[in-house]
Amino acid sequence: MCLGIPMQILSVDGHAAQCRRGGEMQLIDVSLLPEARPGDHVLTFLGTGRRLLDAEEARLIAQALDAVAAALSGDAAAIDHAFADLVGREPTLPAHLAPPASRLEPTS
Repeated sequence: MCLGIPMQILSVDGHAAQCRRGGEMQLIDVSLLPEARPGDHVLTFLGTGRRLLDAEEARLIAQALDAVAAALSGDAAAIDHAFADLVGREPTLPAHLAPPASRLEPTS
């Protein structure tokens, strides 16, 4: 499985960009993204930039990856924080997946 990692471009030199995610720095091939500029966010796969992201999308992807890391490490507090909108409530089905009301009535 290959995960896309959001990174921010610090500098571009030809088809290579120096990028950062948190404290990690990496040289990324941006030959597929000729419009990439310093300050842009890029979704990277195996050392290659595949698509530019806006800052909010990059933040959401990074937050999801942090939640996966927390789940793998067993850090329950971080998991609850990442899914705060779901904690303490019963999940609901979208209307198109909910059973028809007639099925909910008891049969005799």
